[in-house]
Amino acid sequence: MKYLSDLLTGLAFTELQGSADVEISCIVFDSRKVVPGCLFVAVKGTAVDGHDYIEQAVKQGAAAVICEELPGHTASEADYLMVANSAIALGIVAANFYDRPSDELKLVGVTGTNGKTTVATLLYKLFRELGYKVGLLSTVENQINGKVIPATHTTPDPVALNSLLRDMVDQGCDYCFMEVSSHAVAQHRIEGLKFSGGIFTNLTHDHLDYHKTFDAYRDAKKAFFDSLPKNAFALTNVDDRNGNVMLQNTRAHKKTYGLKNMADFKVKMLENEFNGLLLNVDGDEVWFKLVGSFNAYNLAAVYGAALLLDQDRSKVLVSLSGLTGAEGRFDYVISPSKIVGIIDYAHTPDAVQNVLTTIHDLRKGNEQVITIIGCGGDRDKTKRPVMASMACEWSDKVILTSDNPRSEDPEQIIREMEAGVTAANKRKTISIVDRREAIKTACHLAKPGDIILLAGKGHEKYQEIKGVRNHFDDKEELTEQFNLLN
Repeated sequence: MKYLSDLLTGLAFTELQGSADVEISCIVFDSRKVVPGCLFVAVKGTAVDGHDYIEQAVKQGAAAVICEELPGHTASEADYLMVANSAIALGIVAANFYDRPSDELKLVGVTGTNGKTTVATLLYKLFRELGYKVGLLSTVENQINGKVIPATHTTPDPVALNSLLRDMVDQGCDYCFMEVSSHAVAQHRIEGLKFSGGIFTNLTHDHLDYHKTFDAYRDAKKAFFDSLPKNAFALTNVDDRNGNVMLQNTRAHKKTYGLKNMADFKVKMLENEFNGLLLNVDGDEVWFKLVGSFNAYNLAAVYGAALLLDQDRSKVLVSLSGLTGAEGRFDYVISPSKIVGIIDYAHTPDAVQNVLTTIHDLRKGNEQVITIIGCGGDRDKTKRPVMASMACEWSDKVILTSDNPRSEDPEQIIREMEAGVTAANKRKTISIVDRREAIKTACHLAKPGDIILLAGKGHEKYQEIKGVRNHFDDKEELTEQFNLLN
């Protein structure tokens, strides 16, 4: 049991009504989860303002409230603490409630548009191979030394995040590798955490539905590096035009990796085939199981981070060479008739281009590339025509279909994608709203040796339509259609 006074370390507040000696049973920021004795933090969200539910929370038994504005009536049964930003306060009190678990292990954050999941997952697998107990916080799943905990967000809320980190510490974890999304930085979900390092992958067009401008999106990523302590490392992709921007104001130890420009950790791609990559890593030739230039960058980031975490170079390269990537990232299956199906989470223009150019580089002859692609509903609409255009540019046939329409009309989403299809490319493009039918059609269009790219959903095991999540697994659907071809 904690007292409110125990949770205030490092928190600046402007007013306290009460003694702060009240016992706190838990921390909540959703009024529907209020229980007697809890601390309710009123956060101003994008859709709901927690301040509107303060009185309700106190009636339900909240022992204390943190808020930016006091309600019209304050009840004597609760303490009230006023702060400038309750989202920041939530991160700080959550860390204090769980006894600051990020101080007790080495926490490394990975941010960027593409590659976060692969880099974090590879680091997790690598450090387990090296003999450590390790935690993972990723889009695909959270893990504590082999135990899987389902993930609901790229970066959990501060309470869930610190609870997971505490579990990791209690189970003896030495390291935790986590994805840090731009939303998490902007919403202060990582406030109160102590990072031992930060990794930047790349920055391309995404999440403008939330951030509104590319500059705001970039600045959210940069804010993570600005917040790193001076005893941490900041590792950036020097080949990305925003790579050095991330380092401009950081106090952390600055290091770079890259394939093209001079870098502290230099990698050169020698061979790129369906069964792996041959890379020159700082002078040594090493064969890796991953495929594509984008994975060469991911491997360079992991290699650099491991050395910055004081690991033995030769052991790192040996272990890393045997690892596979994250689920749904250039994940492929081959049909009995030798049609290659690739499932990839690519859901940004740059990611689509990366995976298609990789496929182009791997082609041996006249194989067709058939791309099935959609765009998520209630997300950045400006990338829809761009993604369709990118798919057409690098594919022989394109099927525009549904991704997760969410609350939007799937046909309207496809119409917005079709705006990016030129007159010349309309001949090779068809639109099929039903994703299952789109997969079936692609399989019937394909001939032995052809390549089907199923882009956008990757590891996801659901499709969200009109707010309802129905089971849908791209790999499962593609495998079933492959089996039906015989």
